[in-house]
Amino acid sequence: MYEWISKAVEDTSNFMYSYLLIILLLAVGLYFTFRTRFVQLRMLRESIRLVTEKSSDKNSVSAFQALMVSTASRVGTGNIVGVANAIAIGGYGAVFWMWIIALIGGASAFIESTLAQIYKKRDEKGGSYGGPAYYIEAALKSRWLGVVFAVALIATYAIGFNMLCSYNLVTSLSQYSFYGDPETSLVPLICGAVLAVLTAVCVLGGGKRIVKVTSLLVPIMGVTYILMALVVMVLNIGTLPAVFKAIFVSAFDFKAIFGGFAGSALMHGIKRGLYSNEAGVGSAPNAAAAADVSHPVKQGLVQMLSVFIDTLLVCTATAMMCLSSGIVPSESLSGAPFVQTALATNFGQFGYYFITFALLLFAFTTLLGNLFYCEGCLNYIAKRTLSKKVMMVFNLCACGVIFLGALLDFGLVWNLADVLMGIMALINLPVIVLLGKPALAALKDYVAQRKAGQNPVFKAASIGLRQKTDFWN
Repeated sequence: MYEWISKAVEDTSNFMYSYLLIILLLAVGLYFTFRTRFVQLRMLRESIRLVTEKSSDKNSVSAFQALMVSTASRVGTGNIVGVANAIAIGGYGAVFWMWIIALIGGASAFIESTLAQIYKKRDEKGGSYGGPAYYIEAALKSRWLGVVFAVALIATYAIGFNMLCSYNLVTSLSQYSFYGDPETSLVPLICGAVLAVLTAVCVLGGGKRIVKVTSLLVPIMGVTYILMALVVMVLNIGTLPAVFKAIFVSAFDFKAIFGGFAGSALMHGIKRGLYSNEAGVGSAPNAAAAADVSHPVKQGLVQMLSVFIDTLLVCTATAMMCLSSGIVPSESLSGAPFVQTALATNFGQFGYYFITFALLLFAFTTLLGNLFYCEGCLNYIAKRTLSKKVMMVFNLCACGVIFLGALLDFGLVWNLADVLMGIMALINLPVIVLLGKPALAALKDYVAQRKAGQNPVFKAASIGLRQKTDFWN
């Protein structure tokens, strides 16, 4: 039965990413890239400036804090293990396709987060919340589709991604002598239990604690990891020209791509790129809607920056650590052990310890960000703010899933996460195309105000928005 389920999930994943999602992701990303006149490049400097802008209300979530929550979910174990898997299975070219999906996906990320801001809701304390489920209902007048998306998000983050996150952390421990025989080792059991308990302690404190913890840990975690990658690149600077050449040559080896598409650099680059940066999936808008900004485009630009932080910085850091070490990618050496072995060529045993510690921080902050998203969708389904008791039960169940993920095998956890994430993207991408007009009009309004030397302030009427909004009338 287990083997049948695993095979069914694998076949579904291959079908989705071989036919549906690759076309949809690239088409929507390119569409918004041209419609926004390359907003991801044209306004990159502006997005960096906006990160430091403070909220006018100390009790509200700032643009920076919203960025950190979404980055906490994006920057996770996938940036280490996922990238290593993509290279080990798809080859050098997978790195190039991860870069492409990030560059193109930046435009999709901008649109979905701007929409989340436009259609966000006001809570009892004057703060805000929202996301795809809310803009689907507000603009398309379809609550049932909003509920379907909310259920898909909860399944993806509370089940698929949380199990995968836990599993990835456990794989980093397989390189140590105390792990013992993989068939009988108690390490996955113990590690899963400890991670579940640590997560429970934090999430039971509520959403505000999640924001505070992630806004503290994410910058430290990301900067340290990137600095380590730079050190490795400097130590192996002589190999970098050959590495970059291999990346570009392999990326355009169309005979290899179309000869075995399911294992190609193109498919694995896009798969892992999407899993890593989540552009267009519909997750980051849930954090974006909570930010207190004077114009929706501000948060759209900030969330766009998160895609670049994730893929162009952190994922590239992993790729360079692996490839500049001289270790040849192979399916027999994938995941955390690939990165650990690569780092160990320069730093010995410290390389294993560093990746384990990085994975622990990545895993912990990812789990917190994931559950933050789930809370908003549960409230949407219930049409009210759920009681602390109900949320406590849900969070404890989610922690149980974290424990379970540590005990499963490679194929099932990765494929299940891919399928659930793919369902979210299949709903959200067509929706943002249908609703793109208000976001594009808001961008035009923002640019006009900036050119006039103003601090942009948004009014729904200024873009002819007919739907009543909670914040912008």
